[in-house]
Amino acid sequence: MIAFRAVHKGFAATPVLEGFSLEIPDGETTVIIGYSGTGKSVALKLIVGLLEPDAGGVEVDGQLVHTLDRDALRGLRASIGFVFQFAALFDSMTVAENLALGLRRQGLADGEIAERTTEALELVGLADSQERYPAELSGGMRKRVGIARAIALRPRYILYDEPTTGLDPVTAAVMDQLMVRTREAYGVTSVVVTHDMRSAYTVGDRIAMLYRGTIRQVGTVDEIRHSHDAVVRQFIEGRPEAAADADRVAGARA
Repeated sequence: MIAFRAVHKGFAATPVLEGFSLEIPDGETTVIIGYSGTGKSVALKLIVGLLEPDAGGVEVDGQLVHTLDRDALRGLRASIGFVFQFAALFDSMTVAENLALGLRRQGLADGEIAERTTEALELVGLADSQERYPAELSGGMRKRVGIARAIALRPRYILYDEPTTGLDPVTAAVMDQLMVRTREAYGVTSVVVTHDMRSAYTVGDRIAMLYRGTIRQVGTVDEIRHSHDAVVRQFIEGRPEAAADADRVAGARA
């Protein structure tokens, strides 16, 4: 299980996470929603130790991530697949070579690398693209390669950072189905960061809203869809006037 325990994180004089606590249940997909700049991607980076908290901590399978030494952190990262917002593929490598890179770092034999690469690309519908380069692919195809690269590692967890950003509605729906299929096929625990509510409703078992550095509300898809919280409703419905009203109420209660 992944658990955020009263995490604080800021940059210079700007606080981002302020007492952020959230548990990610095993075998489920938890979606973190929230406005741009509220720290959603920061939360993902804390899970894999790319950032360290200023206070509090993130536990993964009982290990406090920021206290791990280099070898232990490397071992932890081997169990986590990370699908970056812009795929983060190496332009000088073919699709197959991009997938093979992480597998070679795990010390796998060439035969198993080829088998995993083929299996992962088949799952995302790109079995015929192994010898193509990232520049030859559309944005949606590059994101699918990013998912395949994560799948090939056979991780326990997969983290998705804005997986549908910049995609047309049809391609975004394909990405959603790939995330669902990956969970069903491999039983992975997933954390999805997004501001796309259509996607959140499709892929999520639970949805948590990050607001002003902490969790505003967490619940099932139905609970969030029918939330009575003014800030949550403003976000999921895109009503800017409700945000102003909610801020006035929060100020009155302070």
